[in-house]
Amino acid sequence: QLLVVERGGGLVNPGESLRLSCAASGNVPGVYDIGWYRQAPGRQRELVASITSSGSPNYADSAKGRFTISRGNTKNTVYLQMDNVDTEDTAVYYCNARFRSLSSWGQGIQVTVSS
Repeated sequence: QLLVVERGGGLVNPGESLRLSCAASGNVPGVYDIGWYRQAPGRQRELVASITSSGSPNYADSAKGRFTISRGNTKNTVYLQMDNVDTEDTAVYYCNARFRSLSSWGQGIQVTVSS
């Protein structure tokens, strides 16, 4: 199926920036739809941002104006640029890659925003 690998989590202070990366690969050729989700303790997993195979982005209201999702030169590598982070952004962030009937999740990476 699809292998999804996330990188870039860590501990940051409020107001700072960090960038998450998601690399999807597999035996299936094509450009995948990729989304970033997050789940905080006691909360449901929620969409943060997604990007279609054609490059159209979509953002949750909480991410608009602060986060930017984009594709790299390798189209199945997607970045989530997180600017002006807040403590409410603390969560485990998961990348999802989807192509036709296939859908795979990464293992999740921790983002902690704390002073």
